[in-house]
Amino acid sequence: MSTARLRLRRAPLHAAAVVTIVLCLFPVYWMITTAFKPNRDIQSASPQFLPHTWTLEHFRTAVDADGFALFWRNSILVTLSAVLLALIVALGASFAVARMRWRGRRQFMLLVFVAQMAPWEALIIPVYIISRDTGMLDRLPTLTLVYFMMTLPFTIVVLRGFIAAIPQELEEAAQVDGCTRMRAFRHITFPLLAPGLMATSLFGYVTAWNEFAYANFLIIKHQDSRTLPVWLSSFQNVFGTDWGATMAASTLFALPALVVFLLLQRHVTSGFAAGAVKG
Repeated sequence: MSTARLRLRRAPLHAAAVVTIVLCLFPVYWMITTAFKPNRDIQSASPQFLPHTWTLEHFRTAVDADGFALFWRNSILVTLSAVLLALIVALGASFAVARMRWRGRRQFMLLVFVAQMAPWEALIIPVYIISRDTGMLDRLPTLTLVYFMMTLPFTIVVLRGFIAAIPQELEEAAQVDGCTRMRAFRHITFPLLAPGLMATSLFGYVTAWNEFAYANFLIIKHQDSRTLPVWLSSFQNVFGTDWGATMAASTLFALPALVVFLLLQRHVTSGFAAGAVKG
């Protein structure tokens, strides 16, 4: 097949890719440009794709808003704690499933897949009732546990496939040389899990960082325990129709997730691909 015919056949795919990229990125582009526009350009009847003049006033308004630093700290604390806890538990569970033979192993993985597919929004009311009856409402540890449960099934599935893809003979050779099973895992298998750990960490970070429903329903009375998504939802009420400040706050909120993704993007694809290997 000639190069020209091949390009012609691929043209619809390329066009579809371009349309998809534009549809996905245009809202982000509009959010960022609006954050830098003066109010007269934002309120103009004719939309402007680029600001005539650039301003940082909206960012100063967002940063100076009440509770910005406190809610930022709450989000970072809850997100990092949930991701770290999920990685620790998932490492042990995925190793047990991939390397050991025990009764109920297949049933356990089936339950993990069911938990992964379950819509977490449907569990808001049961989680709320449990939190209320146990005195865990309006507390950041409650959000940490909820986000931990949300990210744990996916982390187990990916790491299980990743561990299964690593030859078990490497650990057995280390054990022959005198290493214990735990030491062989720590020195041989664990370093090879870096792409999988980064991929699952990114998924858990984005999930916990952007989560709104549970943070809104479980943190009601103690406003100092709110996270950034909840604070962002009330931003418009605080500033009325100040869309520039709202878009600036949204840009600051999205920035950490974007930075983490850019730092880990090299390992994400290989981690997900390796996690898909059947063990």
